[in-house]
Amino acid sequence: MKIILLGAPGAGKGTQAEKIIEKLGIPSISTGNILRAHLKEGTELGLKAKGFMESGNLVPDDLIVDMLKNRLSEKDCENGYILDGYPRTVAQAEALKDMGAQIDSVVSIETDDEAIIGRMSGRRSCKNCGASYHVLYNKPASEGVCDKCGAALFQREDDKEETVKARLEVFHAQTEPVKAYYEKEGILHKIDGMGSIPDITKRIFEALGITE
Repeated sequence: MKIILLGAPGAGKGTQAEKIIEKLGIPSISTGNILRAHLKEGTELGLKAKGFMESGNLVPDDLIVDMLKNRLSEKDCENGYILDGYPRTVAQAEALKDMGAQIDSVVSIETDDEAIIGRMSGRRSCKNCGASYHVLYNKPASEGVCDKCGAALFQREDDKEETVKARLEVFHAQTEPVKAYYEKEGILHKIDGMGSIPDITKRIFEALGITE
């Protein structure tokens, strides 16, 4: 099964991808991870991408598509895969189709923006050991202090409320047309992303026709 997973930052895509991976035994493919691997290995595609990045430009779609095409041709993708974070635009969706990728289902985890803002802006991290906390759902014993090592907790720039709001605006502007594209194709499943993790997993499995 070839699946695209869509959802806002903080919607729980990573968690739900893990549940699908456990059940179907297929890899989760992230274009960000592919790009980092090419840069680390110093491949021809990686060196081209590095040139764009060092000059402060975005890596062009056609370069990302070439990397993706290489990755999807690897043996572990023979029985399917999950695409996480791609496509972000209709142009990328069309490029995916042009490369011959036959997508079976697109799952869009639908979440309330206010809930996402609360979930992400409440995160706190330890500067020393990297432990994660939340001001409402997973409080440390002493405010602002890590339970594990006693170091100070901080809020990542990406988790600040204004940053989260800006990221959500970009997400909606880019992704709504992608959802419409796949809705026309008849393969879009909109899943209620509010509630417990098991409840959301159950909804996704039902939409995909996976028996638990």
